[in-house]
Amino acid sequence: MKILVAPDSFKDALSALEVCKAIQKGAQTALPGAEIVMFPLSDGGEGLAEVLAYHLSGEMISVTVDDPLGRPVNSAYFFSLPKKTALVEMAQASGLQLLKNHERNPLKTSTYGTGQLIMHAIENGAKTILLGIGGSATNDAGMGMAKALGFHFLDENGKELEPVGENLSKVAQISGSLSQKKSVQFEVLSDVSNPLFGSNGAAHVFAQQKGADEQGIQILDEGLRHFADLLEKQMGKSIAQVPGAGAAGGVGAGAMAFLGATLKPGIEAVMDLTGFDDQLEDVDLIITGEGKLDGQTAHGKLIHGICQQAKARKIPVVAFCGALAASTAELEKLGIEAAFSISRAPQSLESAIVATRSGLESLAYNVLKITTLGKT
Repeated sequence: MKILVAPDSFKDALSALEVCKAIQKGAQTALPGAEIVMFPLSDGGEGLAEVLAYHLSGEMISVTVDDPLGRPVNSAYFFSLPKKTALVEMAQASGLQLLKNHERNPLKTSTYGTGQLIMHAIENGAKTILLGIGGSATNDAGMGMAKALGFHFLDENGKELEPVGENLSKVAQISGSLSQKKSVQFEVLSDVSNPLFGSNGAAHVFAQQKGADEQGIQILDEGLRHFADLLEKQMGKSIAQVPGAGAAGGVGAGAMAFLGATLKPGIEAVMDLTGFDDQLEDVDLIITGEGKLDGQTAHGKLIHGICQQAKARKIPVVAFCGALAASTAELEKLGIEAAFSISRAPQSLESAIVATRSGLESLAYNVLKITTLGKT
């Protein structure tokens, strides 16, 4: 029996590779003779650089940049020298995990550090830059990123503004350009299709989880509307309603406007880069997983992408997760044979995170042990 283990990371608990190792350990105990192939994946969010470094030839380049609040933080991006391709993971510089709970406020945070990573990659000779934009702590529409790359944002008095979310509505003029862009191509990898503003936009859907209250959400949404009008008037960029423009607090829109980037579903890009389809030859079962499996999983998430590929080859897919919040109808629509939570007893979130590794090992053992029933 050949089993392909292809999960995403379990947020705040284990990286995708560590998830693979835990599942592999439990699977080998249950089925000693099985071939277990580890294939960590990402849909474009945090952990993407580590996943590509596992599959591709290249190296992680360490850089000290600004975190979302302007403090120095050790960061890195993946660089493949033969292809002159860099993978910049936004979460490395502007990620929510870099802030303590009481520090989280998208009115005050900036993507400036992400721009610093991009600039370093350009100066390092990158000709293609992939920008993974999941897990952000920001809602500045990419202002901070653009400022680090040579743009300036001025108020009605010509004074330069700090590139943070609360200042979106104060921008009266955009100047400058990405002078070092040259022939660099940019692709943005995202797992969401939200527009820039409105009831389904960046602020209303994502800002609360980044620390904004109801008043803050309204301020941010109004700022994004104003900023979208300015981009259209001054730069001729009518992109606010493009699917994915609202990703990462509007970085989807900012990347299109300031970098000339194209948006691409993260899981599609990662599967192409890692050669996922080639790994499906002779596979009998795929085990995938992520921290939470819910109704959003069918919208551009990793498990959705895997199920689409597996369906074409009639390979069954089972999913492991920390929280199983999807209905049976949603699982059927997704194309999963079965889904299982690793939780074995009532516990706090903190305790569940600590127990993720052992929970995955135990679940893999028990699920795969079923395949031996009735066999001698």
